[in-house]
Amino acid sequence: MTPELMNQGAERLEKHKLKQETAVNSGGRAASFSRIHQPGELDLVHGRILYLEDVNVSFDGFKAINHLSLDIGVGELRCIIGPNGAGKTTMMDIITGKTRPDSGQVFFGSTINLLRHNEPEIAQMGIGRKFQKPTVFEQLSVFENLELALKTAKGVGASMRFALNGEQKDRLMEVLQTIHLQNDVLRQAGNLSHGQKQWLEIGMLLMQDPKLLLLDEPVAGMTDQETERTAELFLSLKGKHSLMVVEHDMAFIRQIADVVTVLCDGAVLAQGSFDDVQANERVIEVYLGR
Repeated sequence: MTPELMNQGAERLEKHKLKQETAVNSGGRAASFSRIHQPGELDLVHGRILYLEDVNVSFDGFKAINHLSLDIGVGELRCIIGPNGAGKTTMMDIITGKTRPDSGQVFFGSTINLLRHNEPEIAQMGIGRKFQKPTVFEQLSVFENLELALKTAKGVGASMRFALNGEQKDRLMEVLQTIHLQNDVLRQAGNLSHGQKQWLEIGMLLMQDPKLLLLDEPVAGMTDQETERTAELFLSLKGKHSLMVVEHDMAFIRQIADVVTVLCDGAVLAQGSFDDVQANERVIEVYLGR
């Protein structure tokens, strides 16, 4: 290599380093210059998996979401609490593409604008949502439910016919152990308890290898023992996945929360550790009622 080419290469390297430093120091959703990201590729270089920025939604004049801004870290377990009508469900509807905001931005990682995608596309990107009521195929076994949930382009009918390969079988058995149903593989889903059905549906989401899980009141209707095991389940998922848990059970939240965000009137009222939020006078006034 000639000295001229070496000098040109050094200049390009210095410019590249400067861009990297600018991206790191700028925070937020600044573009990553460490490498070129392809369209639709999840960029987690800044350690945040979800951003909502100044989001607003109104329904027939009612302000359901009011200048809402929050972000979720990669591998974080975030709990969302708030009174009825606070905007919790609407927020999840926006993230998953079910509801379009009037204004604001919603990003998955630093580069994927979720407002440009529909529900199926967002699910394929790695955002899984579990509603409060469990939805499983009750006439099928636990194994068959997980088999159907495999991330495949074959469709439901084809999924019933194709044979699992070794890697898929290993993945299925791993998920069975994670959701505490390894001893119920052949059991019909309709015969499971309410809590077990909840675990099975979470397992069906896990079969699709989501990056972000949105979980709406997952322990509602569970026994104390099932609630305890669900806490263990979520803590085992933290780090491998990012979780947003909407829940009213404060004892459960105390067990699992890294950070608690309190919504009220469509905006963030408070945010912090469980103890900080529980001691917040405004939170006590509008939600805890003590």
